[in-house]
Amino acid sequence: MTAAIQVEGLVKHYGQIHALRGLNLTVQEGEIFGLLGANGAGKTTLIKSLIGLTRPDQGRALVLGLDPQRHKNAVRRQIGYMPQSPVLYEDLSARENLVFLGKAHAIPDLKARIEETLAFIQLEGRADDPVYGFSGGMKQRLSLACALLHHPRMLFLDEPTTGVDPKLREAFWNTFRRMAQEGTTILLSTHQMDEALYCDRLAVMRDGQVLTSDTPKSLMARGSTVVKVWRGGEAHTARFRNYAAALPQLLRQHHLDPQIERIEVEHDNLEAVVLELINARFETPQPEPDFSPEVTHVG
Repeated sequence: MTAAIQVEGLVKHYGQIHALRGLNLTVQEGEIFGLLGANGAGKTTLIKSLIGLTRPDQGRALVLGLDPQRHKNAVRRQIGYMPQSPVLYEDLSARENLVFLGKAHAIPDLKARIEETLAFIQLEGRADDPVYGFSGGMKQRLSLACALLHHPRMLFLDEPTTGVDPKLREAFWNTFRRMAQEGTTILLSTHQMDEALYCDRLAVMRDGQVLTSDTPKSLMARGSTVVKVWRGGEAHTARFRNYAAALPQLLRQHHLDPQIERIEVEHDNLEAVVLELINARFETPQPEPDFSPEVTHVG
């Protein structure tokens, strides 16, 4: 598999602020790759460095085999970028914004492409209205249209569905998945954990570094499971890192007691795992607790 993005030792300072601290990252072609992390983790700075808008102080980055600082024009012809806050010509209409961008990219059959894109973002009825009268969600849709118009090889999306209603968000993700299947690489940042589950891989960031990079399924496997056994009207609870391995022990200790009324199992979701990673609670492996009635007793 070919790497669409290669980042080695990327460093960026803004005065005393260390936005990127020797960051390393690899994204494969055709992946939907998500960046997770708190505000200030470095997600936007990383994206801007990869599209040539921000010059790193140290390190090396390649996008589609090109240095985004030395080959800005060549990179920008092949990528689409949707910033966190839409950057649009507010005195122009939605259609005029797309015409301007399409001519800059020398898109063939531009009129048909614009109509197709306007239909996708559901702005046909407002296509000729000035952008300054649009809601935040409408501007977000138009910003995505600008990123998609020239059918780029790679998309950089900084929180792309902010302010977008659930139905249109689903349509966005259907398009993202189709584009990825056709070979487009997508790097996006998001705070939406349900969206993160759609990604092929995720990088969890903190303080300008990647803490870990893995599939959503593998990340969730790092979480823990709370098991609550109800017996004789009382609940006995314990938390396990490896629930599958701990279950036989649980059953042996209770000897399949006929007084057991029910067993409740609650797994950490992705958000809980990410928060634990960011808070560095996975750094030291913890031993499995002994699941006995005396572990935790709640009436």
